[in-house]
Amino acid sequence: MKTFTWPVRIYYEDTDAGGVVYYANYLKFFERARTEMLRAAGFEQDQLLQNEGVLFVVRSVQVDYLTPARFNEQLHVHCQVAEYKKASLVFAQKISRGDVIVCKAFIRIACLDAKTMSPKSIPENLLELLKNEH
Repeated sequence: MKTFTWPVRIYYEDTDAGGVVYYANYLKFFERARTEMLRAAGFEQDQLLQNEGVLFVVRSVQVDYLTPARFNEQLHVHCQVAEYKKASLVFAQKISRGDVIVCKAFIRIACLDAKTMSPKSIPENLLELLKNEH
């Protein structure tokens, strides 16, 4: 299974009073990497909403914070699909600084019908692409 990697630079706005990345901001970095992974595969979330009537929402998150990240560091956010289901995906994600893993997570994403907000099958073309390329 391939891993998608997205670079991120830490700005002052990402840090807390102690000068380290505020814990909730790691979730933003994970979100951006998943969005960029879809974009790199040729899927825009706004187009999936318009054309397929689906949206993706976070269902659950398990995060381990291993070492702090600080202002101006260049990090890499890695993501790969660890589990495929009809209406959900689990992403295995990590944030690294070189060879050091800063943070890692398992994030379950649910596919919902945009009108009813109930579970809906992931569009087949997207699911097949993720299975084959990522």
